[in-house]
Amino acid sequence: MSERQDNLFRALADPTRRGIFERLCREGEKTVSALTAHAGVSQPVVSKHLANLKRAGLVRDRQDGRQTHYSAQPGALVPLTDWTAEMTGFWEKKFDELEDLLKRMDQ
Repeated sequence: MSERQDNLFRALADPTRRGIFERLCREGEKTVSALTAHAGVSQPVVSKHLANLKRAGLVRDRQDGRQTHYSAQPGALVPLTDWTAEMTGFWEKKFDELEDLLKRMDQ
């Protein structure tokens, strides 16, 4: 697995980070203070989560004066969907092989 994929999986492994990312996907660009209001954690914690999401390419930031605005980058999920499709194909093949084996055993 590539470092990019590792960063993506690590970033999404945390429920607070997933919640922040999902909120940005649903609601669009938000400031740190707006995200903190609904995160259930302090502003420094939200900022750390945003840094992780940014490192994984899941969010982008934009400065506007003293405010930093964050927006979701859903395209960064492509490695996750590619991996999921690969694993789905792998397991479907294994189950098909098992089914064939069980049919042969029944004969």
